[in-house]
Amino acid sequence: MTTTQAVPVTVAVSRRADPARTGEMVAWMRAGTALAESFPGFLGAGFVRSAPGSAEWHVMYRFADADTLRGWEDSPQRHWWLSSAQGIVEHTRVERRTGIEGWFDPPVDHVVETFGEAEPLPPAAPPRWKQAVTIWLAFFPLSLTATLLTARFLADVPLAGRTLLMTLVLTPLMTYLVLPRITRALHWWLHGLPTPWRR
Repeated sequence: MTTTQAVPVTVAVSRRADPARTGEMVAWMRAGTALAESFPGFLGAGFVRSAPGSAEWHVMYRFADADTLRGWEDSPQRHWWLSSAQGIVEHTRVERRTGIEGWFDPPVDHVVETFGEAEPLPPAAPPRWKQAVTIWLAFFPLSLTATLLTARFLADVPLAGRTLLMTLVLTPLMTYLVLPRITRALHWWLHGLPTPWRR
């Protein structure tokens, strides 16, 4: 028997609704958030509209781990809440992201649920060794550059201070700039697809 690793899970949901029924849509989403708040492991939720007058809404909610998320998703309360939107919500798209593997998810939407009817989950993340190689390819040049720059311009700063400065700068650069770009560039390799120049 395997035990689910306790990693927080973020679920991103896209829903469509008639813009003329915006008030009902907002009330319905708030009701769902209020229901989810009462479940163990709930960490937060929110929703935004794509643009003024848009039919598309984006909802995100987060649970402490896959087990507590399943407790909410399999609950009678949630099934009742989803069924109450018939005639308002047209369809549902869901993406799940856990930890660092979220960087490696394919950049597509996967329909996994429509009013409680399950569809196949998104493809699995790439093998961990490929993830490790990709992270190294992104981190090595950044780390080398930062080490050279701090050694030249901050040589008098204690090692702990230089390391603190490097990590404060490199972490957001890796997260928001370098790693997303390199995973897009290596998408074909990460997911075992033909090379772009042979397609």
